[in-house]
Amino acid sequence: MSHYFTNDENLKSEFRKLEYKYQDFSFCFISDNGIFSKDKIDYGSKLLLETFIKNNKSVSNVLDLGCGYGFIGIVLNKVYGCKVDMCDINSRAVHLTKMNIKNNKADCNVFESNIYENIVNKYDYIICNPPIRAGKSVVMDMLENAKNYLNKNGELWFVMKKDHGLKSTLKTLEKQYHLEVIIKSKTFYIIRAKIVDL
Repeated sequence: MSHYFTNDENLKSEFRKLEYKYQDFSFCFISDNGIFSKDKIDYGSKLLLETFIKNNKSVSNVLDLGCGYGFIGIVLNKVYGCKVDMCDINSRAVHLTKMNIKNNKADCNVFESNIYENIVNKYDYIICNPPIRAGKSVVMDMLENAKNYLNKNGELWFVMKKDHGLKSTLKTLEKQYHLEVIIKSKTFYIIRAKIVDL
């Protein structure tokens, strides 16, 4: 079975359009087979995005880690006018994101990266809906190592369902971050993680 965090060149392409509106902004995203939540905008991603915006008045730069077809990063760029980098291990996702940046007239940078492999900058915010089906080691690599790519006072924002190992994940992360549950909805938790000052 082909998952959204792998590259499968044999997977047939079937584009579909996904519409999204936030305040006065309207978006149209192209999705495809082999991409996470290909048929609709994922509830967890939408909750993460909208909760983030409600809690942050201004944003200068952000990394959308595991960006899929670019939903979170593109909306953040349009809402804040901020610098946005986006990356994904899936080459099809990166291609779709490039299409969606152009279609939505966004100003973002997207590239292929296996988690932090090709990340060279540091950010005020890293935002992530981790790919649970990729396995716990991948998820924890994304979350634990975010601290190495955050500026001083930077924050990691992520979404996770309670039954996807949230309790053990938070127990591990609390050694490195100040953690705060910002909102709970339909078993989804939005977590803000700030670096612990040493």
